[in-house]
Amino acid sequence: MLIKRKSIEKEESSRPASASAAAAKPARKPKYAPVTLSEFDGVRYLHFGTEWVQGAMRIRKPNWPELEYAQQMMAWMLWQEQPRQIAQLGLGTGALTKFCYASFPQAQVTAVELNPSVITICESMFKLPPNDARLQVLEMDALAFVNDKANADTLDALQVDLYDATARGPVLDTAEFYLACNACLNDDGVMTVNLFGDHPSYARNLKAIKFAFAQVICLPQVHDGNVVAIAFKRARDIDAEALKARAAQIVAETKLPAKSWVKGITTK
Repeated sequence: MLIKRKSIEKEESSRPASASAAAAKPARKPKYAPVTLSEFDGVRYLHFGTEWVQGAMRIRKPNWPELEYAQQMMAWMLWQEQPRQIAQLGLGTGALTKFCYASFPQAQVTAVELNPSVITICESMFKLPPNDARLQVLEMDALAFVNDKANADTLDALQVDLYDATARGPVLDTAEFYLACNACLNDDGVMTVNLFGDHPSYARNLKAIKFAFAQVICLPQVHDGNVVAIAFKRARDIDAEALKARAAQIVAETKLPAKSWVKGITTK
């Protein structure tokens, strides 16, 4: 059963303030949901004070994207073999950030996270590496990042996974947001987005993504309800044989289940 409720983050950030109150008091920092952890069968999970899972890490394989939808978020690899610039909006447990950092030593990897507690817990409990010449974890609003002109036309791959405490729909979901995401990609750039397939937010987001991008493909829904959308800066021919060959290469190099991605794309 789905119970509609305002997220703590959205409620606090959208609460209006009078001009006099704003002048009298300094701006308050947003109030975030508590960051909580659980563990089961060798896997550590991140929550925002609810039962909803915000990310996971197999303790013995900290750089592996444990959840199936997280693995699907790497489907841009079917078209991008040697990315130079990768960005992740929404850090979660750092699963995608860590995997990209470990798998693409030639790439600059950037993660954007608004909640400082998420960054801290990733460093202390999810083995997120410290920032260095190739890795930047930025404490900032994802909307500010995509609207920064310095990021225009820079990214080969953009991964968007922006959920709050309710975990039922992306926090940023407008056509304007997705147009800004498009603007950050170079001409061959690809974006993947984590959507929730059995929720009203799915149709709204998909419509906005299709408005902003030349071509959009959705992978089949996984068992926990997630649907990963793949959006292209420019339209691509779907060459089944070429994708199968590339998928086999990905499986050999990374063990990601890329053959299932191709099956999901080419059997629609």
